[in-house]
Amino acid sequence: MKPLPATMTAIGFDAPGGPEVLRPETLPVPVPGPGQVLLRVAFAGVNRPDVIQRQGFYPPPPGASPIPGLEVSGQVVVMGAGVTTPFLGQMVCALVSGGGYAEYCLAEASLCLPVPDGLAPDQAAAMPETLFTVWHNVFERGWATEGERLLVHGGTSGIGTTAILLGKLFGLTVIVTCGGPEKCAAALALGAAHAIDYKATDFVEEVARITDGKGVHLVLDMVAGDYVGRNLKCLGDDGRHVTIAVQGGVRAEINMAEVMRRRLTLSGSTLRPRSNEFKGLLADEIHQTVWPLVAEGLLRPVMDQSFPLREASAAHARMEAGAHIGKIVLTVSE
Repeated sequence: MKPLPATMTAIGFDAPGGPEVLRPETLPVPVPGPGQVLLRVAFAGVNRPDVIQRQGFYPPPPGASPIPGLEVSGQVVVMGAGVTTPFLGQMVCALVSGGGYAEYCLAEASLCLPVPDGLAPDQAAAMPETLFTVWHNVFERGWATEGERLLVHGGTSGIGTTAILLGKLFGLTVIVTCGGPEKCAAALALGAAHAIDYKATDFVEEVARITDGKGVHLVLDMVAGDYVGRNLKCLGDDGRHVTIAVQGGVRAEINMAEVMRRRLTLSGSTLRPRSNEFKGLLADEIHQTVWPLVAEGLLRPVMDQSFPLREASAAHARMEAGAHIGKIVLTVSE
């Protein structure tokens, strides 16, 4: 194993702004504390929360690295006190609370998943953030069960593509909304049962038509704002609505009498500030229920484009342009 350098290249910014504020900087290589490992990063996933952090609206939680990046793949090069797994030299992917856009990154050992044979390291880096988010919000908070109908907005985003793939594997009928026929076609090719072009049709009317008026059992909402009232119209009686982002605004006006009459459940969550204990339990459940499907080759992320670490600004520009289908990653070392 290569000797550790004293410093590393990471991506930072001096003040919030557009993608151009991201720039390489030289920082000390971090030292793992108890329960942590240090990873030599191979690839880092790029996610919407990274963009929101760069814009100044999503500061890292207390104690987290100010460097963007919530998921990585890489090799364990140092083990902190008390760590028995993962072991030195092992390739893992990890959910992290920050620090991914760097040559070295700290990870909680409990949030590392082994990279099985056949899973490329760029694909491994593209999985933790969306997989943890979708599993927790669709299956744990949303109580999705086999045979149910799920409506997902942003069907070709990282979250959307993961929801399609997971939903299909676990017996859900997944209906997505996408912006344009090309994205709808991509979502259908992945296994979505229906893809609605929200730019061309009213998704509320389309969901009613597709479901013969029965509606869906669950909505995974990344928009919020005025979508919430429309989403509730898509739900059948006893339906569940789970919000994971507020891209359309933080305020929504809803008819609470309708919520009562139809026994609807509204929920929401953010994953990043949750405790390591909680995320460790979530990682255990994913390792037991989903990771065997990854090991068998049945679950792979949809990959869009990779950029060198030093071109993180270009990766953010691509995400903000909205043309991507699937996950964007940064190549750090191979």
